[in-house]
Amino acid sequence: MACCVNYISPPRASLSPPPSRSSFSFPGDAVHSLLREPALLLRRHSRSPSIVAPRFQVVAAEKAEPPLKIMISGAPASGKGTQCELITQKYGLVHISAGDLLRAEIASGSGNGKLAKEYMEKGQLVPDEIVVMMVKDRLSQTDSQQNGWLLDGYPRSSSQATALKGFGFQPDLFIVLEVPEDILIERVVGPHMKLSAKLRLKTHNQNVSDVLSMYDDITIKIKGNRSKEEVFAQIDTALSKMLQQRNNTSPSSLSS
Repeated sequence: MACCVNYISPPRASLSPPPSRSSFSFPGDAVHSLLREPALLLRRHSRSPSIVAPRFQVVAAEKAEPPLKIMISGAPASGKGTQCELITQKYGLVHISAGDLLRAEIASGSGNGKLAKEYMEKGQLVPDEIVVMMVKDRLSQTDSQQNGWLLDGYPRSSSQATALKGFGFQPDLFIVLEVPEDILIERVVGPHMKLSAKLRLKTHNQNVSDVLSMYDDITIKIKGNRSKEEVFAQIDTALSKMLQQRNNTSPSSLSS
């Protein structure tokens, strides 16, 4: 199914400061959060005030049966957040981020949240088993089961992927956004922070490599150094093809 795109002229965006950050952040997600927001600010301030880029709206696709289960991975400043928004808009998937889940659990004072907070207050990484249980519980909720899910930036290691598989959660597709390192660094930081960014990207790339070994047969690599429309078109083509194949083999289509 082709993506329907309507071009409209939006009101000029104001250069507002970034939202406040929770005092507790998921260690793996911290790389994503700390680097992503400066990238957004850089793009905002570098845009000419006399030019407002067009935005586009995505028309919802028909629901897949059974629902789609998608994982997506991308380095900081790869545009992953934007693509997650577009995917959920069109396909109605439940967007799940381990970092968001962790912050929500801590804010709610749940058992897992209290345990995670204890580790983080000591400056320690939250153990895999705690985060995996949070993700497992969210994937098990009714909306995720009925609408399908988009798991954002998780799992980050083969052990996490193995744990999810043990709970019965296997994606239909693993999307990897590929952007050249030099472009990522220029999007995120100035010349004085390049070494720090390179180290973080190296860690990210190693994590992705470990996870890909678990999902090699269902992985698609997307060229992410293009406009958001062009990047989404690549993703949309893959998901639309999968949805069409799935609906063509559903019991209702076979009986008609």
